[in-house]
Amino acid sequence: MPNSWFQLELTHAGWLAGLLLLPVLVLYFYRGLVDFVRWQRVLSLVCRTVVVVLLVLALAGLTLLRPTHDQFVVFAIDRSLSVGDDSRKAADAYIEKAVKETGQNRAAFLSFGETPGTVRDQRQDSTAKVDDNGTNVAAAIEVAAAACPPFFVPKIVLLSDGNQTSGDALKAALRAGVHISTVPLKTRDDPEVQVSAVRVPAQVQQGQAFNVEVVIDSNHDDEGEVEIYQRDHKVWSQRRKIKKGENKITLPQTIEQDRLVSFTARTKGFKDTLLDNNSDFGLVSTAGKPRVLMIESEQRDAKDLIYALEEQDIRVDVRPPQGMPDSLADLQNYELLILSNVPATALSMKQMEIARTFVRDLGGGLIMLGGDQSFGLGGYYKTVLEEILPVRSDFEKEKEKPSLAMILVIDKSGSMGGEKIEMAKEAAKSAIELLGPSDKVGVIAFEGETYWISEVHPCSDKGFVLDRVSTIEAGGGTVMYPAMEEAFDALQHTVAKLKHVIILTDGISAPGDFEGISQSMASARITVSTVGVGSDADQPLLEEIARIGGGRSYQVEDPFAIPQIFAKETVAASKSAINEQPFQPQTIRPTQALAGLEVETAPPLLGYVVTRNKPTSEPILATESGDPLLTWWRYGLGMSVAFTSDAKSRWAAEWTAWPSFGKFWAQIVRHAMRKNESKGIVVQVDQKDRRAVVSLDAIDPSGRFLNGAQTELSIIDAQLGKKSIELAQTAPGRYQAEFPTPTAGSYHLEFSQKYQGKLLYQQSRGLAVGYSDELRLRPTNVELLQSVAKTSGGQYDPAPEAIFAPTDQMALRATPLWPYLILAAALLFVADVALRRIDLTLIRIGRPRTFALSQGRS
Repeated sequence: MPNSWFQLELTHAGWLAGLLLLPVLVLYFYRGLVDFVRWQRVLSLVCRTVVVVLLVLALAGLTLLRPTHDQFVVFAIDRSLSVGDDSRKAADAYIEKAVKETGQNRAAFLSFGETPGTVRDQRQDSTAKVDDNGTNVAAAIEVAAAACPPFFVPKIVLLSDGNQTSGDALKAALRAGVHISTVPLKTRDDPEVQVSAVRVPAQVQQGQAFNVEVVIDSNHDDEGEVEIYQRDHKVWSQRRKIKKGENKITLPQTIEQDRLVSFTARTKGFKDTLLDNNSDFGLVSTAGKPRVLMIESEQRDAKDLIYALEEQDIRVDVRPPQGMPDSLADLQNYELLILSNVPATALSMKQMEIARTFVRDLGGGLIMLGGDQSFGLGGYYKTVLEEILPVRSDFEKEKEKPSLAMILVIDKSGSMGGEKIEMAKEAAKSAIELLGPSDKVGVIAFEGETYWISEVHPCSDKGFVLDRVSTIEAGGGTVMYPAMEEAFDALQHTVAKLKHVIILTDGISAPGDFEGISQSMASARITVSTVGVGSDADQPLLEEIARIGGGRSYQVEDPFAIPQIFAKETVAASKSAINEQPFQPQTIRPTQALAGLEVETAPPLLGYVVTRNKPTSEPILATESGDPLLTWWRYGLGMSVAFTSDAKSRWAAEWTAWPSFGKFWAQIVRHAMRKNESKGIVVQVDQKDRRAVVSLDAIDPSGRFLNGAQTELSIIDAQLGKKSIELAQTAPGRYQAEFPTPTAGSYHLEFSQKYQGKLLYQQSRGLAVGYSDELRLRPTNVELLQSVAKTSGGQYDPAPEAIFAPTDQMALRATPLWPYLILAAALLFVADVALRRIDLTLIRIGRPRTFALSQGRS
């Protein structure tokens, strides 16, 4: 059928089934007109039949399609950072000229950047704000095409510099099926100097020389300073002249120790507009001797273990608790983390989270050694690190251990509102859960008045006390002395061998005889510990109370540390978590990790921290009483080990002289540390347009391609967000995947490959994601804009007057016919009523008109 002809269509063709009832209706109508002459009956029957047909066609959505050449044009305007102010003004002027020629056509406007904005009609502002830190031409095309209504000839006019940072504009143009005309916009021409790249090898051997290549681009000749950093240390700085275009600086470097090193280049002192592109970085992974980080409270006590490991060719770095890594990049320099007698109260939540990510997602190892600040005694109950460990910090208290009566004195004044009071309640509950059935506990809350939340109550019924703690609400002033008096009086009348008070406050109390009450408690063999929250707490007073009361004083800024302090205090006060009776280690489960060691013939250990094995852990060594000594398990991709005695003079004084002491610890460390076995695999990581493509090529020991292996990648982004993906096999021995890299920073990648359930390879890599490509100096991408226009059937760089020029393209405009069909059916229905009620044979021409109503059936 020629395009210029009118066409009909049915939008709900299913209603045509109603025509099947037409014969039945005809028979019924015909029988109802027996009193009329034949020609009147036929005429009435035709009317009724046509009425039915018209109604059925109306229900079926009969529509008239008329050809039209009217156009609907969507102007898609690039508002990203790479488009300069002059180009934005030029784009607005172009559109203003074009819309003057709109005529019978219609226009709409779409501003876009990283994401498309809202499509607006020509009566509204076309400069709507969008995220300008990116250019997604493909998304703009998709939204513009979807905005074109039917019954118009659709058209898109794309005004852009063509420098897309995400999406595929060509594919979007092909899918859209709309003519797209492209108008090139110039990129910004403000003075600009940028660090375009820091090129470094992905992996080197420790001590191997390599080059760091810094690429600097500029749109003008200039002079300024260039600095290069290895991690946080400046290794090179020089004032240099740069020319317009690309400039390269090459600096030879070596890495002696670190496992993952960043090299950062920065520029300053140049004529520049955008600051965010003045720095970029690259990451280098190294291979060399295994490296262990030990966090030790008393560093001089660690010398025996350090010496033993280094004798076994394992490099050890020792730091105090303050040196615990607070970034994943720092911890990634090691295969194993050892925590030796470090309390949980010395670590932040972030540091614990980083340690968990290191073990679970990046295959690192963790060993916790015993001591009076470790496991339960260190306040690890219900912490992130206890989740990693193969043992629990709570334990079944032995019946012969002395009973403990403890009272928690909690400030519930108005300043304790929000997180503070919630953490205080959580801390109180954790402390209560750690007590044994023979212990007793009471809870006092104070503000302007003192309240017993729960009087001293046996811990055989902990549920009652836990429910009462949940009722504490903040509000009021701070009067602490009466609460201490209440606690002292209650403990004097309580039977228990050990008595302890924990006081928590965040403010300055009203005056009272705090020294006197503390001395009275000490005289009654009641110990007192204090916790000050925030900088407003009266820390000197709290420290004095704890000193006189024979307890400990803590000051915390982070309310989330309160539960660890309460847990630590509870376990310490119960005097049940340490067993300092000499014992001979007992082998529970033989393991290759202890091959060649006669542990049963080793000297005795002099003490340990009491813990409990978790259900799925692997107990290797135990004490003579059956408590865990050496237990491990696999946690995610890594290994976690608990050794409940120590490796220094307090409990291992005789072990340090044991000839196999070094071999024992070297084998345990090698068993737990991350395995960076990369022999037989080659990893390639490429990043562009905020997406990374990873490839892994693998061969088996015989040199053949390794096919059908399960290859997984764990990704830790710059915000410590975790994602795991599986690499698909795309060729013999080759496995590939891709993932988005939306935020700048260091990404940590952990590859693991298994074959028939056996772990074959495990390797760590770093990925450097710099600033957005939107900030890079690039000319207008004419090639892409021309390709989009050619592919879609549009024009490249048309004149604004030509946008609404008449087109040979045609669209079919729909006109629903149901209103006309209903009207016609109504008129025919009236005519039919007349035919059924009036006998037309009685009408005579030239005579007075007499109408006789039919007496027949209607």
